[in-house]
Amino acid sequence: MTLVGAAAAAPATDLATLLDDDFKSVGGKNITAMTLWSWSRVYGAAITQVVEPSAMPVVDHLAEECIESIFDWLVRQRIERPLERSFLSIKNLATVEPWQSLAMRNTPGRLPSGIPVFLAQGAADELVRPAVTENYMTDLCRAGSKVRMMLLPGVGHLSVGRDSADAAVQWMADRFANISPPSDCATKQ
Repeated sequence: MTLVGAAAAAPATDLATLLDDDFKSVGGKNITAMTLWSWSRVYGAAITQVVEPSAMPVVDHLAEECIESIFDWLVRQRIERPLERSFLSIKNLATVEPWQSLAMRNTPGRLPSGIPVFLAQGAADELVRPAVTENYMTDLCRAGSKVRMMLLPGVGHLSVGRDSADAAVQWMADRFANISPPSDCATKQ
């Protein structure tokens, strides 16, 4: 099997930056809690090193919930509210080990330059800021990749996948049809 391209909507491409951004926002506390909880289980990192003891029951509760619809996200926001008062015992996860190394380890690297990439990003996304995705695109372009970037004005994190689906599917179909991939890299170099 040959990889003919990669497509992503609001990709988490710089976890250190995203963790620093996200734990300051309402929805981002959900993402941060899930990240810390899962990394503590998978890698054995001491979650109590960075999470206030009073916040641990909320983090554990969030880890038991799924996000399958907008309604699930709304439920999670209600569960998350206590984290507004007490959550992390440090200012920046990306400066404390083992969390710094885990963020680097779990950040996707650069793809080989022969693999074209489709990126979709909501301009109003507050969980994966557009600048993070644009920096990733610039990095890919500098490495010689062909990157198609779709920036969707007024679109937030929860809608970017849905709103870019038609364009992403067409882009993927073109890769399987051996049509030369378009690239927006000329505007980023």
